[in-house]
This record gives sequence, C-alpha cells and structure tokens, in this order.
Amino acid sequence: MSVSPLVLVVDDEQLVRSSVDSLLRSVGYRVKCYATPLDLCRDVQCLEEADCLILDVRLPFTSGLDFQQKLSEMGVEIPIVFVTGHGDIPMSVRAMKAGAADFLPKPFRDQDMLDAVAAACLTRAAAKGETKLEAELKERFSSLTARERQIMEMATSGLMNKQIAGELDLSEITVKIHRGKIMRKMMAKTFADLVKMSEAIARHQGTPVGR
Repeated sequence: MSVSPLVLVVDDEQLVRSSVDSLLRSVGYRVKCYATPLDLCRDVQCLEEADCLILDVRLPFTSGLDFQQKLSEMGVEIPIVFVTGHGDIPMSVRAMKAGAADFLPKPFRDQDMLDAVAAACLTRAAAKGETKLEAELKERFSSLTARERQIMEMATSGLMNKQIAGELDLSEITVKIHRGKIMRKMMAKTFADLVKMSEAIARHQGTPVGR
C-alpha cells in the first residue's frame, strides 16, 4: 500500500495552519504544521521525507525567502509553495528563480492551493525516482572491474570490438566476453540501453565513464 504524500506547512498564523491542514487532509495528504522555520528544522526526519513545503514569506525572525536559501545550503531539495499576504512581483520572481514550485497570494482559493501542492508532489516524486535510478546505476557500475569499465567507455563511445581489441592489445573474442559481462552486470537489455546508462553515469560523475 502506497503512502500518501507528506506536506509541511510553516506559517505563524494559527488560523492559516489549521485551514491548510484541514484542506489537505480532506483529500488524503499527510500534513505537519509548524509556526516557525526553527520548529521545522528541529524535525529533520520530516524534512527528508516531505514531498512539499508550504511556506509563508513573512515569518518571525526570518523570511520565507531566506529560509528557502538556508534549505538549499543544507542540501534539502523540496518543492516549495510560497504564500503571502504582502507579495509583490520582485519577491515572487526571486522565489521562482531560486526554485519555488509556486507563489500564492493570500487569501488563496482552495483549488489553487490543491493544484499547487499536487504539482509540487509530482515534481518531488519524479526527483525521488531519478535519485533511486542513479543509486542503482552507481551500484551496478561499481560491480564492474577496471577493465570492464574501460571497455564500457570505449564501446559506448562508438568503437567496434576490433578497434577496442587493438587499443587494449586484447583478442577480439576477449573483448566480446567482457562486453557480455558488462551487459549482464549493468542489466542492459540492449546496447542502446547501455549507452543511455553510460551517459547518465557520466552526467552524475561529471566525467566520462571509466575515467
């Protein structure tokens, strides 16, 4: 059974917190509310698990925009839906440029909030799926020997078996055997799949595969 998305709400107005909490729970979300960013920071596990953060722009001691920056510095990547009763265009532009999912003025319509949260949760789900895939690819790649990584790089860069054999002073049959092992270890159904995997690993590492 799948777990419903977790939405965090940070707003210093009790009425707003209660209203958003009731709205989101009515459609099946799990919700946790906080009066200040400091209260949320004490709940690290929820920050890691959350799918969306609804954040008031004007808060005691700090602004929602500053807290957005702090979360980024902490490495917390969570879609943020900003709400404010004092928003203006420069403020919303700054928030969106920093990665905010949406920016809603108070009072907001219930449907606008539900639409914003749904979109943010979809974004988060896609990111989590991509992160899981990256971890799986990294694990598969780490199971390759140094020689297999070298051959994978050369093969996915377009070299034929004969060319690889010549470059590495191996027999062509040995290269074929290595390539078969690489395909099995990487769980690649086709050579095209292997090329895509190589590109994904290279993007993650910032360097060509095998280097």
